[in-house]
Amino acid sequence: MENQRNEIVSNQSSLRKHLIAAFLIFSSLFVRVSLATAQTPVIKNIVIVHGAFGDGSGWKGVYAILTKKGYHVTIVQNPLTSLDDDVEATNRILEQQDGPVVLVGHSWAGVVITQAGVDPKVASLVYVAAFEPDKGETANQWSGTQPKAPSMQVTADKKGVVFFDRTTFHAGYCADLSQATADFMNASQQPIVGQCFGTPVTEAAWKDKPSYGIVATEDQAINPDIERNMYKRAHTKITEIKGSHVVFISNPEAVAQVIIKASQKK
Repeated sequence: MENQRNEIVSNQSSLRKHLIAAFLIFSSLFVRVSLATAQTPVIKNIVIVHGAFGDGSGWKGVYAILTKKGYHVTIVQNPLTSLDDDVEATNRILEQQDGPVVLVGHSWAGVVITQAGVDPKVASLVYVAAFEPDKGETANQWSGTQPKAPSMQVTADKKGVVFFDRTTFHAGYCADLSQATADFMNASQQPIVGQCFGTPVTEAAWKDKPSYGIVATEDQAINPDIERNMYKRAHTKITEIKGSHVVFISNPEAVAQVIIKASQKK
């Protein structure tokens, strides 16, 4: 009888050990599944809008990083002829997306995504060294709120089309890129109609949607304090990255990480 009791106790102890082991394994699997789910982006579509004096090709590095991670990335080649024209070009691309979108804008294009971002497909906004105006505000208004770097010089032709000054382009626009790269970007720069900077936005998408802002700490084209002040006013989540105005070219991995963060489940 005593042997039977001992055997029963031993069997019960063994069963408890197996149950505990099974529970621990299940719990570990559940945690791993939960973490994987938490890290899975709910937004796969990324739409990027370039700013003044450049075009979409500058985003190749960020594009490569994001597409390798499974994102569907489209880059708007906006004409820089008016706010309405740039918003229309952006809307055409948004219409092609098959689900929610992270809308990214650089520099002047911060104004564009502020307006175009009211599209129902846009789930979040990313401002990269960009303007983030409120309804009724213009880029020009914000440009005058802080001192301008000496290398930030632009020239306009007789029709009011604005170029970044050829002699200060490297220092003012892309100082952290090689001379050869800067020379090519200078030679191929896309000018902008000056009136764009004086056109107020009629919508402010960031008021209703999550927004993320990158401050390029070495920016000579837009004073970094202007970027900080706009982002803080809009309660935008701020990331500071060391880089020039084209920080997305000089530091594409860091910029891509902010875009990825904007795509994650809230």
